[in-house]
Amino acid sequence: MENFDSSYDKFFSSSMNDEEERFVTTSKTENDEVIENVLRPRTMAEYVGQSKVKENLKVYISAAKKRHEALDHVLLYGPPGLGKTTLASIIANELGSNFKQTSGPAIEKPSDLASILTNLNENDVLFIDEIHRLNHSIEEILYPAMEDHALDFVIGKGPSARSMRIALPNFTLVGATTKAGMITGPLRDRFGVICKLELYTNSELEQIVKRSAGILGAEIDGESTKLIASRCRGTPRIANRLLKRVRDFADVYEGGVINKDLTLHALSKMEIDDIGLDSIDRKMLKVMIENFKGKPVGLDTLGAITGEEVETIEDVYEPYLLQIGFIARTPRGRVPLEPAFKHLGYKLEDFIGR
Repeated sequence: MENFDSSYDKFFSSSMNDEEERFVTTSKTENDEVIENVLRPRTMAEYVGQSKVKENLKVYISAAKKRHEALDHVLLYGPPGLGKTTLASIIANELGSNFKQTSGPAIEKPSDLASILTNLNENDVLFIDEIHRLNHSIEEILYPAMEDHALDFVIGKGPSARSMRIALPNFTLVGATTKAGMITGPLRDRFGVICKLELYTNSELEQIVKRSAGILGAEIDGESTKLIASRCRGTPRIANRLLKRVRDFADVYEGGVINKDLTLHALSKMEIDDIGLDSIDRKMLKVMIENFKGKPVGLDTLGAITGEEVETIEDVYEPYLLQIGFIARTPRGRVPLEPAFKHLGYKLEDFIGR
């Protein structure tokens, strides 16, 4: 471990793409896509966490199978990286049905959705990720498909135009969203099962890290498992990403064995502190404290100073900082709270009244 610092820098920089520089982002990268396909649980028994959601879904799935019916349409919502896609595929597996996957942005025209729906078989599960991003004209087609299992469309134009209806097989639509508030009322009302996914506890994340390490063939001790679990912001996607990066260190320096010292060094190299904040989180908080003396800061101003898009701050950085009580939203802007001052080594009283 003597040459850790000097020789790893070259390896570390060459193994990372620009898009992967932020290790604790919940946004999915191409690398995540590959690793998640390998690590993804296939059954409810393998799926760790979300106990209430799992128990309810087990009942609904068992009842649907007993009645030989399609499961009611399911809406899954919650922060990114918690396993909504995984849970959707598990629902299909538990039902013994085919799993078809698409996303809201990918369905650009009504004909795109019509093509998907007419190619479904009886009791298939159709998963639409980011369903809140469907446009209104496509939603209009989805309503009768969800309610009546039928596809309505108009042939021709003007006085000669006529409406036609094509029957669709019984199917289950599973929609996933990180922004439940952006789903229109009529669409939300057509889901019979609505499930909210919560952030994971450290003990649940330890189970996930241990399971993933086993699948990846990485030898990891209990202390390292706890360290990774405590710094992944309650999100399995980040836990698996950190595990993979720590495994890189282990493969280079410890013959594939992940121990506490190596894990601490790897996390330090990635600039992830003991509560999961990275350099970008700390930079944003420092700007709020030092530049604005702890007073409210507008998102546009914060974005301009940090060089980040407003949407990125709102969707990627803010949620975790809000959850751990480091910042608050106010009508005048974002405000850093006392825990943020303490974590970064500032005294709140030094800034009060300035």
